[in-house]
Amino acid sequence: MSALRLRNANIPASEVNEFSDESLSESRVLKRQMSMSQGTMSNTLTSVANLSNLLPTGTLLAFQLLTPVFTSNGVCDHATRFLTAVLLYLLAASCFVSSFTDSVKADDGTIYFGFVTFKGMWVVDYPDPSWFGLPDLTKYRMRVVDWIHATLSVLVFGAVALRDKYVKDCFCPSPEEETKHVLDIVPVGVGVMCSLLFMVFPTRRHGIGYLVTGNVERR
Repeated sequence: MSALRLRNANIPASEVNEFSDESLSESRVLKRQMSMSQGTMSNTLTSVANLSNLLPTGTLLAFQLLTPVFTSNGVCDHATRFLTAVLLYLLAASCFVSSFTDSVKADDGTIYFGFVTFKGMWVVDYPDPSWFGLPDLTKYRMRVVDWIHATLSVLVFGAVALRDKYVKDCFCPSPEEETKHVLDIVPVGVGVMCSLLFMVFPTRRHGIGYLVTGNVERR
């Protein structure tokens, strides 16, 4: 013990200070890297959580309300697992079909909804069969970007469903460690890619289940 004290006493004070400075700088770098990685992960999870805003409101609400009922709060048997799968397929189909809907404002200011076609738009509840009082509906015709958005909407819904606790407990109640990692990583990756593609291919439609702004004359 006395030898160790003598050895430390022989070390110059400048070397001790340099060693302590290096340790402090390394610890600061590590803390900065950890905070950056945690911030990146937090932003990624936040972007995935915000993907629900890209889905039709009615579909998302039905998913949140019906999933606990159909899955029996995550405890499924063969019957409830089959019914849950049917529910997920129907909701995914709803997301797909909603991408081919749009809204139009009539001359009296009333907003009507309809389905887009290759020739224009079919307004569902408009009282005049001649479409008198509506703008040129051929401007609302189906485009390639609509198919892209329909596919992305289904993928987004799949990512949201895979992140749901009741759905995971129903279909994978006791997953292996590798399967658990896949279920954690795949929805995040799909969500990030879909959010990027939504920014690359933006849509100007305000269909059924989506937010309708005051200005629908956008073509």
